Amino acid sequence: MTVHGRASSSPAASLLRINRRRPPAAPGERCEMCAEPVAAEHSHVVNLESRALMCACRPCYLLFAAEDAGLRHRAVPERYLAFDGLVLDDRTWDELQIPVGLAFVFRSSVQDRTIAFYPGPAGATESELPLDAWDTIAEAHPELSVLRQDVEALLVRRTDDCGAGAGRHDSCHLVPIDACYELVGRLRTLWRGFDGGREARDAMDAFFARVSERSRTATAAGVS
Repeated sequence: MTVHGRASSSPAASLLRINRRRPPAAPGERCEMCAEPVAAEHSHVVNLESRALMCACRPCYLLFAAEDAGLRHRAVPERYLAFDGLVLDDRTWDELQIPVGLAFVFRSSVQDRTIAFYPGPAGATESELPLDAWDTIAEAHPELSVLRQDVEALLVRRTDDCGAGAGRHDSCHLVPIDACYELVGRLRTLWRGFDGGREARDAMDAFFARVSERSRTATAAGVS
């Protein structure tokens, strides 16, 4: 619209001109600390207080790699370990008060407690584990001491075996905490009913297959 031969100076018109002059946003993700571009596959750091993950370029990631630095953020490691000999019987699992067969467990240094997350119809549920129950597991399986608090988790899946002699099968892995949040986000979009439904189970099968491919075997002596 023009007024007496001049372009309108309304706020909307001014905003439109500004938006037209603004350069297009750079494609892809950026480091949330220095704003440098990062590749699709990139590292993360975690805010210890909020537990929020932040995308990081390699130089920023390395700034927070020291575990004893006493910083507010910490780099998420990239190791995967398989605990092939770790078996949780039904009684132990019940004592953890986790109602489904999938959970990830990690230690929060800020809250000084062990926390579990498990999926459900309403999304991921947080549960403070009974101290005695978790201590019993940790004492029986000293190899779990290699888990780094805040940034690594024990990911456990319990499934029913099929065929003759069927019983419980536990899949237990040490994984980076960002892998757990990736799984939770995926399941949130797929979960149906109480047990998740076929699509959620297929997604878990695919996820654990990738975890198994990346995992080395953990030992009671610990793995660096």
